[in-house]
Amino acid sequence: MRFIKFIQIVFLFVFTIPSHAQDIELFEQFNGRYDYTAIGNTLNPFENNLDDSFCFPLESSSADLDLSDSTVITAAYLYWAGSGTGDTNVMLNGFSIDADDTYTVDYIEVGGTLTYFSCYADITSFIISEGNTTYELSNLDITEALTTNDRYCSNRTNFAGWSIYIVYENASLPLNQVNLYQGLEIINRNNQEKIINIDNLNVIDNVGAKIGFLAWEGDNSLNFGESLSINNTIIANPPLNLSDNAFNGTNTFTNSNTLYNCDLDVYDIQDNIAIGDTSASIKLTTGDFDDNGQFRADLIIINNIITVLNSQLPDATIVLEDYNVDCGDRTILVDYTVFNVNSTELLPANTPIAFYAEGTIIGQSQTQNDIAIGASESGTISLTLPDEIGDIILLTLAVDDDGSGNGIVAEITETNNIDDVILELLVLPPVQILPNQIGCNEGFNSATFNLIDIFLISESLLTDITFYESFEDLQANTNEIINPESYSNVNNPQTLFVKVDNSPCYDIYEFQVSVDNCPPHVPEGFSPNNDGTNDWFNIQGLYDIFEHHQLKIFNRYGTLIFEGNNNNKWYGRINRGLNNDGKIVPVGTYFYILNPNETNFRPQMGWVYVNY
Repeated sequence: MRFIKFIQIVFLFVFTIPSHAQDIELFEQFNGRYDYTAIGNTLNPFENNLDDSFCFPLESSSADLDLSDSTVITAAYLYWAGSGTGDTNVMLNGFSIDADDTYTVDYIEVGGTLTYFSCYADITSFIISEGNTTYELSNLDITEALTTNDRYCSNRTNFAGWSIYIVYENASLPLNQVNLYQGLEIINRNNQEKIINIDNLNVIDNVGAKIGFLAWEGDNSLNFGESLSINNTIIANPPLNLSDNAFNGTNTFTNSNTLYNCDLDVYDIQDNIAIGDTSASIKLTTGDFDDNGQFRADLIIINNIITVLNSQLPDATIVLEDYNVDCGDRTILVDYTVFNVNSTELLPANTPIAFYAEGTIIGQSQTQNDIAIGASESGTISLTLPDEIGDIILLTLAVDDDGSGNGIVAEITETNNIDDVILELLVLPPVQILPNQIGCNEGFNSATFNLIDIFLISESLLTDITFYESFEDLQANTNEIINPESYSNVNNPQTLFVKVDNSPCYDIYEFQVSVDNCPPHVPEGFSPNNDGTNDWFNIQGLYDIFEHHQLKIFNRYGTLIFEGNNNNKWYGRINRGLNNDGKIVPVGTYFYILNPNETNFRPQMGWVYVNY
């Protein structure tokens, strides 16, 4: 008896963590010769805090993408945002784009709640296809929100805008780790401080380190108590982003200060982050009193954060692909794969692998070859459990483990080297006997059975069911009956066995099918015109079943015109009488006497209509 369990985990070179939360958190990670750029534009004609002459945004706006020929686009994401609960469909260069996800945040004041949204969509294939060109976003419709709630415009927090982030690969780049974090978080006069912790960093060289932000609704004229700091140090990017006015409608990529109520900014942080750091703390503040003693604050909505850091390390991970446990056996056959996908350096050959059962080392192996960035290597090992370990165990696979819990390879992440599973050694289950089944003989003591229906009459199980003709085949999981819905018995009677998945082993059932003769079914007519359809008097359940039967056919005058048996079927021709022997009968009604010549079956009489 063999129990096979499959555990499949798919790794991509791009490390993806899907998120539906509002908090800013890691969305995707790229390790290799990567960098990013961003384009985008506002749909506000002016800064909304200074100019109350408009309420509704522009119908469209555009931005240019201009990447060098040596770059290869890896990923591209479109973000669009605005006032209201969301518009999940926009147009980009005339093509309809649906949101993959939508984030919302609320600005709560005495007058009521104002909701803002941001959508994103993966448009990688679209950007690869279009390449360097002008991108125009249109059909971002927030009319309903602005119309039904005039506080967006009276508060001057009516905005809409968009951006495209493009992560690209270039052989001339250093080995970098690009982390994209996204969500939607807000600061305002009621919540004047926000701390966002970003993790999964790996800083081995801070030269060229940078951090980028996509933010909405920032106003250049509202710089009261506004600051942006990383690891408790305020950062700035003058003259675009001063230390007291980080979110002010600017675009670092185009050196523009007219990206009204949108911010697409990048900061140099090589002096703000240290080698060895695995996380960073970002702090945003707003709110202070103006010269007239009036408290004023900006409304700032952070959509995403992106970091680019130098990184040149492997990252070994291991996955238990599947394991085989035989019932009654203490040997486990383990298939595994070692990956080096989330990495910026090859994983060297002879990286050790340890296998533990309940914390006790039961086997060791090692990688056979250098594993390149993004590559993997598979292996198989047979592990025997000592008798002192119980039947239910925690099996642990650990890569970069010398058998004592110690690693020998410096990695990007030292905490993802383990895969484990709780497994149970299998005991042979008892065989459960089901009622026998009888089918109508279809010839030569054989019948067609729907084994699934037969089984489900007794057992209502919604799981994997397999059928076998021998107990040995069931144990070895070989020679499965391929078409159980249409099974023809080999022997009469035939004993069949059923295996039903029931983790951690399986259930076994046994039943018998046998064949018996059923009354023949006589048709009411046929047409012996040699057209290949219904050309003979085909009595179902007769031929090769009642092998000694006799069939007599009479015309309407009672004259015997045909005598048949198992080897002589009636095709509408006469075989009795001197004058008409071999002739085809005319259209009309004929009478038959069918004698099965078998105990328990009486002769049948009736009529059949012949037509052409």
